[in-house]
Amino acid sequence: MNRENAIAILLLTVLVFVFPQLTTDNYFLTVGIFIGINAIVAIGLTILMGYAGQISLGQAGFYGIGAYVSAILSLTYGLPVMLSIITAIAVASIAATLLAIPSLRLKGHYLAVATLGFGEIIHIILNEWGPGGPSGFGDIPHFSIFGYTLQSTVEYFYLIWICIILIMIFSLNLLNSMTGKTLRAIHDSEIATLTLGINITFLKIKVFVLSAVYASLAGALYAHYVTFLSPSGFSLFYSVLVLMMVVIGGISNIWGGIAGAIIITILPEVLRGFKEFDILMYGLILTLSLLFMRRGIVPMVIDVFRNKFLIKIRKNDA
Repeated sequence: MNRENAIAILLLTVLVFVFPQLTTDNYFLTVGIFIGINAIVAIGLTILMGYAGQISLGQAGFYGIGAYVSAILSLTYGLPVMLSIITAIAVASIAATLLAIPSLRLKGHYLAVATLGFGEIIHIILNEWGPGGPSGFGDIPHFSIFGYTLQSTVEYFYLIWICIILIMIFSLNLLNSMTGKTLRAIHDSEIATLTLGINITFLKIKVFVLSAVYASLAGALYAHYVTFLSPSGFSLFYSVLVLMMVVIGGISNIWGGIAGAIIITILPEVLRGFKEFDILMYGLILTLSLLFMRRGIVPMVIDVFRNKFLIKIRKNDA
């Protein structure tokens, strides 16, 4: 991890622990929780798309697997919540591996369609065979660890964002390692990477599974926070929203996943007056972002600060 990212992690940690002290309104904390849950999914997709160059429109499927498997195991079979979450992540990892082995032979929009199909299959399964069918089910146990059950919104806020801090530390170290450099090489040219004797198929499967692990963890945390699930929350639309988070935040920078999650999660609250045209507004925002901020918000902000810093250095040298 380089110096800039270490400073950013430190600032994020300080903000996470200070924010609940600055507000007594549970509404803002609840929005912060949903931002965090979406950010976990978006971080995984950023690594998969922005660094490995593999397109996925099936993140809602892994998100749904994590949520439903963890909820069913803890509610129906009485498994401890932590064990049910770990099992849900394992199930999502197996599903991701089975999907990745044939699908990652495809490229571009063919891969996107394959993952889209997977997401729709999972949505249909949850709709037809999930507990409660289309209506969903409730009474899911709250998150608990070592016999302690989280009840307050503040506790859930800390849980979600501590998970994000740990995920970011792991992801940044991964991307700064030789594996991360190899992922960038695959993104630039798979053929050139193959000439170096690197097994790119195995590496692509691993990063695909990693993104599924992040999505399933987010789904499990979501299930044990809201304590109610229905298939409508795991449709193609959610996959598109996560893709928007990554594109708007900055697909080439892992911090873009968090920035995009903040924007897209808050957006529905801002657009309440346009509820009948929300999909149209999402499309307009994505189009404007691609036209005027092709690299995303985070890379653009970094470039602005770097340019100002360089201008100051040149003025001082003069």
